[in-house]
Amino acid sequence: MSECGPCAPIPRLDPYLLKTNASNGISPKISHLHQFYSQEPKMPKEYDSDHKRRNKMPKISKEHQNELRRQSSSINRQHPENGTARSEEKRIPKRLFIDQPPIFHEPPSMTGEDLEPISFTVSGTSITPGEPDGNPRTQTGNGTTTSVLIEPVINPVMNHTGNGTLRDLHLNGVTANNGSVKKSIGEKRNEPDSIITVDGKRAEGNYSAKECVEIARRVFKTGRTRKLGFRERQLRGLLKFLESHRSEIEEALFKDLKKHRQETNISEIELVANDLRYTIMNLKKWMGPQRPKKRFVNLLDDVYVYNDPYGVVLIIGAWNYPILLTLGPLVGALAGGNTVILKPSELAPATNKLLSDVLTNYLDQECFQIYTGRAQETTELLKERLDYIFFTGSSKIGQIVYQAAAKSLTPCTLELGGKCPLYIDSTADMYKSAKRALWGRMLNSGQTCVAPDYILCTKEVEERFIKEAEKVLKEFWGEDPSKSPSLSKIVTESHYRRLVEFMRMEHIALGGQVNAQECVIGPTILTDVSPLSPVMEEEIFGPLLPILNVKNPQEAVDFINSREKPLALYVFSRNIRVQQLFLYKTSSGGVSINDTISHIGTEELPFGGVGMSGMGSYHGKYGFETFTHKKSVLVKDLSWISELTLRLRYPPYSDKKTALINTILKKRRGMNLEYFDRLILFCLGVGLAFLLQYYYRIIQ
Repeated sequence: MSECGPCAPIPRLDPYLLKTNASNGISPKISHLHQFYSQEPKMPKEYDSDHKRRNKMPKISKEHQNELRRQSSSINRQHPENGTARSEEKRIPKRLFIDQPPIFHEPPSMTGEDLEPISFTVSGTSITPGEPDGNPRTQTGNGTTTSVLIEPVINPVMNHTGNGTLRDLHLNGVTANNGSVKKSIGEKRNEPDSIITVDGKRAEGNYSAKECVEIARRVFKTGRTRKLGFRERQLRGLLKFLESHRSEIEEALFKDLKKHRQETNISEIELVANDLRYTIMNLKKWMGPQRPKKRFVNLLDDVYVYNDPYGVVLIIGAWNYPILLTLGPLVGALAGGNTVILKPSELAPATNKLLSDVLTNYLDQECFQIYTGRAQETTELLKERLDYIFFTGSSKIGQIVYQAAAKSLTPCTLELGGKCPLYIDSTADMYKSAKRALWGRMLNSGQTCVAPDYILCTKEVEERFIKEAEKVLKEFWGEDPSKSPSLSKIVTESHYRRLVEFMRMEHIALGGQVNAQECVIGPTILTDVSPLSPVMEEEIFGPLLPILNVKNPQEAVDFINSREKPLALYVFSRNIRVQQLFLYKTSSGGVSINDTISHIGTEELPFGGVGMSGMGSYHGKYGFETFTHKKSVLVKDLSWISELTLRLRYPPYSDKKTALINTILKKRRGMNLEYFDRLILFCLGVGLAFLLQYYYRIIQ
């Protein structure tokens, strides 16, 4: 007869053959341990029957229960360490993977009170059991984070002492004994990390682009990302990252772009955080299948539209808003149930490092990977077979990404840029228009894809605008804006020299201050600009604002239509007819009337371009729909009634059948059959009730 109880042999489990069940914040390097402790061993049938027999408790009276409680209280007073052990046991966190709770059973002789949480130190790093909901596990002295989850489970390799506590733990040759480690767990392993070094050199044990895609695809096939609970935990983990590391994000953006913390909060952190909150509140409703209206021919059928995740998604971020334009698309990708490979821009190294070191501790590190590098590494990713690509950047690079996606017919969203026009007429409040136009233009020193790139107005309006703009410049940035802490720097020296060359070739009406040491250029307004000048041939992406003169609104519309479609269009006018003229006669990604940029901060509005300014959109529900495929589903039963309705479509064909089918399939106005099937059932029920009542009277 097989052994049972504490000495029963537990079959060996091969962690490499088990289903992947990594939790939030669990590093791929220790995921095989997590898999090992998450599985239920196959016990002998004799063990199961004996275990149930021995654990079958007889009913106990209330008096006997009270007596047992008094005895337990007296024992705790004599041995206070037992109470400490129980209080320590209560602090053991729950499993992180809530959708699949742990199923590893303890031998009958051990109880939860016999366990205590294990904590040990590795090279000065304190490692304690992790916390749920995407919180970071461990913080080391040098600022790096180590993710380790150790669970108090029973295993034959553990030494059980007489007082019922676990003192020694052996993990693949690693022994933790009373807070000390006999062998370092930081040795090289076969399970590499998911982060590639910034310089493009593949470090020892790091994943290549192909391996990253293979891991993401394998995890997606397990179906883990499809569950509502999993998606919500990832979104809450991302929100927790933004809220818990606000100061670190502000510091990183100041190092990269010299952004003021107020600008960082209103234009990056809060926009992503509000999108996350909005998505979390509505995700359950979005995920459910929609029931569209049915035609008469589908009266007895069930029709649905399912929101299927695409699979492996690549998100390529931009440097000018490294939080907003990198994590913003991530919200929709996680909500859609995809696995994500995030490629942040190498031109924002401080933010890049923050995302690589800290963000990975708040998300599932197998479903979410960060791949850093330069153009060569991005090219390697684009060579792989992906399921969706989301790119934010210039139109030139966007064309390269689109060509790479076309080779495998991969759907993609391109958020590009372009020259966004701003029209002002004489009916606008010039002081308010100058404040709003200059704020939108100089936000992030003009390095914004939706910033107004040039102004169209009459000569009279230009003179009024420059007069009010002079007041606004001093009010916003002082006498020397190049020294203002509220003005960001230009990202690189080459970009700085390019903008200075534009200034040298044009007439400067206002501003023009420069600070070459810090790559800062003050707000500058250019006048007498020709439509053929170099500053009008490409997107400026700097704090320069040219003014072109037109005679009337129609001429402004014609000028806009003669160029590529912009990402945004701005109109400052009180005249409703002028507003409607630009709305109906021009094409652009978005329009703001009497304001700039604010339309991208509304979760209910889609943000995206058209033509050379991009394709696709996101934000709020539109982000969820971008990263999900709309799958049509029709369910038809096999009843005789359903088969009777299909007889007309079967051979042999005839003219009579054709005429009858055409009559049935013809779409008619005013017929709403959404609840027609329910109405029929209701009428049948009423008719059956009257019929039963009639027969009941006859019987009586």
